[in-house]
Amino acid sequence: MEACKNSAEEPVDHFAGVGKMIDVGKGGQREIKDYALTRYACYLIAQNSDPRKEVVAFAQSYFALQTRKQELLEERLELNKRMNSRVRLRKSETELSKVIYQRGVDEKGFGRIRSKGDAALFGGNDTRDMKKKWDVPAHKPLADFAPLIVLNAKALAADLTTYNVSDDPEIQGESAITDIHIDNNKDVRSLLLKNNVKPENLPPEEDIKKVERRTSREDKKALKEVKRLKGSKEE
Repeated sequence: MEACKNSAEEPVDHFAGVGKMIDVGKGGQREIKDYALTRYACYLIAQNSDPRKEVVAFAQSYFALQTRKQELLEERLELNKRMNSRVRLRKSETELSKVIYQRGVDEKGFGRIRSKGDAALFGGNDTRDMKKKWDVPAHKPLADFAPLIVLNAKALAADLTTYNVSDDPEIQGESAITDIHIDNNKDVRSLLLKNNVKPENLPPEEDIKKVERRTSREDKKALKEVKRLKGSKEE
């Protein structure tokens, strides 16, 4: 209870008194202390008890395992957010390439437009500059190493350019589309800067391809374990 209090929690919220009466002979009764414990209270008791006792050692191991499971779950949720954003960016850039192809821009032209858009987003650092900054192999996409917020920023800029070009049939050719894409990336950068985010100063993330392969292996392993447990239960 002292540990609970020192953690800025109210002990009464976690150690609810539920005293009860017991028979003591000759028809008499006596009240004994008893408590209804929250999970947090159980954790505090386990952490502040003698680990040489088997039941305490078991409880401490249990809570350590549950804490690690929660950490892994939160980590996986963050990875899933980044993988989903990478998929979204890929779709956004695919849609943009389709639209500008109809306006006379080939694949190499799209690469140049994207690089100049990167330069606007990353404060003058084009795609090649950011690859060097993040130590990205030349043959791999910059976006595969981009943090979540950068992926979302690049997707928003691409979506805006797609919308602008699609909405105006007069926009034709690489030069005109490049100007629009640069302006959209500058606007997105301004929003990031207002929130104290300089995208070029953010550290790179792990290669998304490696993340996808690892999570795929983990999912397959988990599925096998579920099937094994289900089979054991049926037996």
